[in-house]
Amino acid sequence: MPDAKLDREDLDLLTDLGQEAGQIAMKWFGQDPQVWMKEGQSPVSEADFAVDSFLKSELLKARPDYGWLSEETDDNEARLTAKRVFVVDPIDGTRGFIAGSAQWCISIAVVEEGRPMAGILECPALQQTIVAQASTGAWCNKELMRKDSNASGQGRAPLRVTGPRSLQKSTDRDWDKPVERLPFVPSLAYRIAMIGMGQADLSLARASAKDWDLAAADLIAHEAGACLTDLTGDKPIYNCHDVRHGALIACRATEHKEMLDLAIKAINKTGQS
Repeated sequence: MPDAKLDREDLDLLTDLGQEAGQIAMKWFGQDPQVWMKEGQSPVSEADFAVDSFLKSELLKARPDYGWLSEETDDNEARLTAKRVFVVDPIDGTRGFIAGSAQWCISIAVVEEGRPMAGILECPALQQTIVAQASTGAWCNKELMRKDSNASGQGRAPLRVTGPRSLQKSTDRDWDKPVERLPFVPSLAYRIAMIGMGQADLSLARASAKDWDLAAADLIAHEAGACLTDLTGDKPIYNCHDVRHGALIACRATEHKEMLDLAIKAINKTGQS
């Protein structure tokens, strides 16, 4: 049974520390931080490590019984026995951060029984704090993101699509409606949140996303009247042994069936499922 009081307390904690972490990251933004390449040629910067260290120290100090899962911390499966787990991406969109793009965020979620209960995307370069609490709502800069806002794309053209460039290129082939391919956004979490904010109609993600890319944005989208699912229509489950996910889509909940059909065409065409 969800604990609304605990969820609220956790969200307040995430918000306070997320904003502090944002200021830490901004010390390196646009300042040519030191960068290393991880396996798979994914970059990590000294800003990622600084934010990760700060959040791990302060969050676990406040909630010592919670588990911890972060992109920049070696995984410890002790998290699997914790009732609640912090799921953290210190900087989601590191390539963009390094390149000077403002579209990156600090993603923090609290997960219980496989689903997020509280989440925040702190976007200091955009001056946005986007938060959500399970069964309560989602807010951007303290303004409620209304579930009935932009609830249907019927009659609207073209369809606004965001995602990896390779998927965007395949979106209008065999589709029966015009498509507007939005400029590339480096942060997957932010691309998902764009659906809830009414800035996009369909967000595509190829197979490879991890829990930390998704958990906070998933809750924000859901609480704003959107949804994030795999290609079978199921919601992601978090804090499992394997934190990897297959191809995903985010869209307004009222348009899910139609958008899922279109997304499957695009993803199957690129072989990225």
